[in-house]
Amino acid sequence: MSGTLIVGGGQAGAQAAFSLREMGYNAKITIVGSEPHPPYQRPPLSKAFLTGSADQESLHFRKPEYYVNLGVDVLCSRRVIDIELGGGATDMAGIARLNDGGVKGFDNLMLAVGGRPRRLDIPGAHLAGVCYLRTIADAVKLLDVLEQGATVVVIGGGFVGLEAAAMARRRNKHVTVVEVGDRLLSRVVASEVSNFLADAHIRRGTNVLLGCGVTAIEGECERVGGVRLSDGTLIPADVVIVGVGMTPRLDLAESLGLETADGIVVDAFARTSDPRIVAAGDCTVMPNPMTGVGLVRLESVQNAVDQAKVAAATIVGRPYAHTSLPWFWSNQGDIKLQMAGLAEGYDQTVLRGSTSSEKFSVFYYKDRRLVAVHAVNRPKDYMLARKALSQGMTVPPEGVADEAALLVPTA
Repeated sequence: MSGTLIVGGGQAGAQAAFSLREMGYNAKITIVGSEPHPPYQRPPLSKAFLTGSADQESLHFRKPEYYVNLGVDVLCSRRVIDIELGGGATDMAGIARLNDGGVKGFDNLMLAVGGRPRRLDIPGAHLAGVCYLRTIADAVKLLDVLEQGATVVVIGGGFVGLEAAAMARRRNKHVTVVEVGDRLLSRVVASEVSNFLADAHIRRGTNVLLGCGVTAIEGECERVGGVRLSDGTLIPADVVIVGVGMTPRLDLAESLGLETADGIVVDAFARTSDPRIVAAGDCTVMPNPMTGVGLVRLESVQNAVDQAKVAAATIVGRPYAHTSLPWFWSNQGDIKLQMAGLAEGYDQTVLRGSTSSEKFSVFYYKDRRLVAVHAVNRPKDYMLARKALSQGMTVPPEGVADEAALLVPTA
């Protein structure tokens, strides 16, 4: 047997390999990753790594010898450039060609190719001092650039942008966040959370500009000097951090003729439109794990891990549906935002606690049933609501706003 080929050396790829072995899979496993590092954690790049409380080695899931002992071959600094599948309806034994000329045979194929930062397509986007944040190399470059500059402009008011802004402020940089939307994280959180985050960052010294587009990055001698806004304003900048989202890597999937829709389309069992191929992680769109209706792309550690386990189970012939509750977190300096569930289509929110105290929760409801919670520095509310959601229960909206009331989940 040629075993399983996992294309992608991130969280999902590594977890799939671990899970295959835990499930008794004894054939060969090969992970092909484009970076020069073995699989590592990405979330700390915009958190602990940039603040200096984590180094490169601490980011790795396992030491290299662990993979050797597990019988997993990890190929770093390699890319799969072409895949040739077998012709059988169920037997798909094929070969993958690598950029170094190597060839890898496989019996099972998993795509865990992740994504790349969405790049700016404006004049000056190429200038030195313009940084993105997705890989260890990106983070190392950003730290080096920050040593040379005092004024930082963050383009994009999403999670990566806000975490990077908080990090830069802690380094005593002058920071401006520029967001094209009328509020921060408008597609993810309710206005109560958006408004709080904007005010909290401003209180900590960050300038937050909403409803502002960016038309160009300007500078001299091929180095950034400022960011030009759509209203003509030029904001001085020694460093520009771009956090405007991620685009899934679809090249291989499209070359294989797989269905894509802003991600590789998979079912609840992590199977692509070619059921012989599984996929997991940030590169996928899948049925909403809470409702089974519609396609969602969940960029989170939790989803990458849980979906990879599902993919591994499908490979070994013990498939089960991916119905794990989505949960996320964001550390923005001393602001810890914890989220559970999906706040899609909610029709009611209830605030528990006070935004001015910087300790509060927002409970999201649809037809009076709890669908999500977003908690700021309030872990007890988060854990209670997360447990209720995981068990298919709700927390009645009556009494949530009353902090003296005991929250009791119900069926």
